[in-house]
Amino acid sequence: MAKSHTKLAKFIHWTFIILYIYGIFKQVDDLEDLEDKRLLIFEVAFAATFLLIVIARYFYMRRFKTFLGSREEVHIVHYYFAKTVHKSMYLCLILLPLTGLLIAGLYTKGYTDEDELVIGLVLGLHEFAAVFSYILIATHVSAAIYSRLKGEGVWSSMVPVLKEKENHSTNKVIAKLSEIEERFYDKVEDLIPSKKE
Repeated sequence: MAKSHTKLAKFIHWTFIILYIYGIFKQVDDLEDLEDKRLLIFEVAFAATFLLIVIARYFYMRRFKTFLGSREEVHIVHYYFAKTVHKSMYLCLILLPLTGLLIAGLYTKGYTDEDELVIGLVLGLHEFAAVFSYILIATHVSAAIYSRLKGEGVWSSMVPVLKEKENHSTNKVIAKLSEIEERFYDKVEDLIPSKKE
């Protein structure tokens, strides 16, 4: 069983992060900025490239287990929670360039007033996808750091620095948090009807 992601998977993961951060900082702040044809063409090319990379990344990364490198069995509730966060991130990361392309298309067709219903809806969806992606990515990073503190092995499968030791954390606070976490997952699992019922 693989204990680490492939070099290609790590490369895709980390270069995509750079692309995402670049997209945040270069974003168009004012719709009127799209009057500049060179900027408009660049934005369309960037959004199309970003979209293709996200889709390619999704299909490549789905071949790997969600908790690749984990040294122990992952609670089923934790597994589905992590899958939900990952798929939601992909949804947001696909919506961002798609709505960006729609905004560019609508703008070139004369929808230049942000208060108009059609472009207003697309702008709203674009903004929602951006904000929700920030929340999901913060959740993802926090979970990765927590996993690193617990010493589960997942961190070391993707992150090239601060490799985990071969054993779990002996920190009493982390152990107590892990215990609370497992009880929480058990309670959630109890709420879900089983197929046998």
